[in-house]
Amino acid sequence: MAKQYKTVGGTVFDISNYLFLGAAGIIAILPFLIIIAGSFASDAEITKRAVFLIPETFTLNAYQFIFSTDSIMRSIGVSVYITVVGTIVNLFFTVTMAYPLARRTLMGRNVFLNMVIFTMLFGGGMIPTYLVIRELNMLDSFNALIFPGAISAFNLIIVKNFFQELPPEIEEAARIDGCQELSLLWKIVLPLSMPVIATFTLFYAVGHWNNFFSALLYINDPAKWPLQVMLRQIVMLSQAAGDMNSMDPNFVKPPEQSIKMAVIVVGTLPILCVYPFLQKHFAKGVMIGSVKG
Repeated sequence: MAKQYKTVGGTVFDISNYLFLGAAGIIAILPFLIIIAGSFASDAEITKRAVFLIPETFTLNAYQFIFSTDSIMRSIGVSVYITVVGTIVNLFFTVTMAYPLARRTLMGRNVFLNMVIFTMLFGGGMIPTYLVIRELNMLDSFNALIFPGAISAFNLIIVKNFFQELPPEIEEAARIDGCQELSLLWKIVLPLSMPVIATFTLFYAVGHWNNFFSALLYINDPAKWPLQVMLRQIVMLSQAAGDMNSMDPNFVKPPEQSIKMAVIVVGTLPILCVYPFLQKHFAKGVMIGSVKG
């Protein structure tokens, strides 16, 4: 095979791409690095220096304040439970509904699809949703954070489109070998759909991990608060402690600004650790599933 040489224009184009993508990457990661640095700095330094990547005085006061009780570890366990169970529920209902809707021979298929699309345009609202959850006795329960959003209509349509694009010859061969619908879904369709499954596993997991508004509405027991709600309470507690410091000079004020930054780090870092394991499937799953079949 003959060696290919790049033209001057091609070399300039590649260099420009590298420079542009490198600059975009730095712009994207720089704010998070600043947040991490601020979480290890004192409030006085944050006030004095608006932006820095390395703190002059390294301190763990913010993290010590956050992890000073067992509540934060309990809330992390609650968030992990909600994220894992909620993601499994989301994937189960999404896949089991998308699979039959991908069959053009399904009776009433267009009716069901129109009902799904209708939910993307219109919703009951916060108060009706609260009343439904209350009538189902799901208040102050983890079920209130998992089942009301069991299916995302947008994600469902993309998974359906992905299933429609699978070669029909593979399914026909499996049926000739005696494969039933559930076996076909489990043994043939799902293994071929791992890119889109991994993509929406990440979408659903991030949604559950970052969700705090539903917990504010439906969870009253502090022992059942997820991490995001607990971190919000910590920030509010640090602000209240700052007000108390103005009334009592002997009161030791916690590092309010660095606590806010440490809260961002604690809330973001766990999901960032999961992303690299799914990243290779991410772009492929979205691009393939978003093409209309």
